[in-house]
Amino acid sequence: MNLFKVGDKIIYPNQGIGVIEDIQLESYFGEEFKIYHVRILTNDTLVLVPFSNADEIGIRKPITSSKVDTIFGFMSEGTVDVTMNWKGRYREHVDLMRSGTVLDVAQVFKGLYYLNSIKPLSFREKKMMEKAKDLIVTEISEVSSLSEQAIEQRLFESLSSCFKGKADRLNF
Repeated sequence: MNLFKVGDKIIYPNQGIGVIEDIQLESYFGEEFKIYHVRILTNDTLVLVPFSNADEIGIRKPITSSKVDTIFGFMSEGTVDVTMNWKGRYREHVDLMRSGTVLDVAQVFKGLYYLNSIKPLSFREKKMMEKAKDLIVTEISEVSSLSEQAIEQRLFESLSSCFKGKADRLNF
């Protein structure tokens, strides 16, 4: 179970980086609960998260700087598994985005990036691809000394090298 303290930066699945602003004991229906007050930095929203639900929701600490190369390695190598059924693919991607792990989000981004290169994406998938990119870029920027622009450029360079002239990279 993750134990956070006031001031800790966390990753809130599908929302991005947040900061634990306060931890309070609050009473609801005669019971006391420990509540994290999390400020989501991208939209300045305050979210109240019961301590007992933090793991279930997927709140976690940001990746370590040593994991950054793993993410770029994943983006620049290997195949992409994409379900061609739009409905099934969208459900898979929603589940991966909710998991909150950076590798799951990277898998969504990589798959949609490749799919976008061979056919037009739906409006929802375009939005999801943009969201996945933003989540990856902001988390890596938080743990590295690189700017968001430099990370985004490196991300696209990694993807370009992965898919350059390789029509066999897509697994259906």
